[in-house]
Amino acid sequence: MASKTWLITGASRGFGRVWTTAALERGDSVAATARDVRTLDPLVETWGDAVLPIELDVTDRAAAFAAVARAHDRFGSLDVVVNNAGYGLFGMVEEVTEEQARQQLDTNLIGPLWVTQAALPVLREQGHGHIIQVSSVGGVFALPGLGLYHASKWGLEGMTSSLAMEVRSFGIKVTLVEPAGFATDWQGSSAVRAAPLPAYEEFRANLPISASTRRGDPEATGAAILEIVDAEEPPLRVFFGDQPLPLLRAEYARRVAEWEAWDDLSRRAFA
Repeated sequence: MASKTWLITGASRGFGRVWTTAALERGDSVAATARDVRTLDPLVETWGDAVLPIELDVTDRAAAFAAVARAHDRFGSLDVVVNNAGYGLFGMVEEVTEEQARQQLDTNLIGPLWVTQAALPVLREQGHGHIIQVSSVGGVFALPGLGLYHASKWGLEGMTSSLAMEVRSFGIKVTLVEPAGFATDWQGSSAVRAAPLPAYEEFRANLPISASTRRGDPEATGAAILEIVDAEEPPLRVFFGDQPLPLLRAEYARRVAEWEAWDDLSRRAFA
């Protein structure tokens, strides 16, 4: 199989680092972006010119376009574009500040929009390419205390569903990767937490604690992402983890049951 050229945002750690390493280990080339480009030095030391480190804040539209242009100029093509940069904002809907809300949406939703817009002319001109959007099980299912995070990922899901239909005729493939709980830094130093309001103390104290503390090994996703980008017909949506599918079967059954229970009113509202 011919080697591929990648652009991966948020390559400093987590899935971005694992996938960058997986691509490089098999002989692909990667334009790896990070807010702090020094975190990418070990990649350059190991793989040399196969890595193009780029400093990038994905919320900066001009910088996103410049990053894609640099990657294309360096490697001559782009086969895979991975929008991985993002973080979790923890807090009840009432608790998050305006700045926190805007930054969450700017990073997790608008950032992928800018990178995607920058990449599409390149992919369309060459007649092929694959855009990977890193969503979450939280992009199809919601829990309390993560409302703005869910908003960003549900928005990414909707935008990407439309995108896939819009670019199919250009030979461009699109995939939403929806990971469950993994042993990454998502809940650690990369997370942002809103200041708690006393009104939610009792609610927060009574939130159920998950019976499962098992977290997936991010390293295992390296082979999985390679299989997806090598597939002749990759999925639009794919879970990473053994938890999401049973969870979503039950969740969507509840949704359908509720829609059906209120179907008479729905029909009367349309008359």
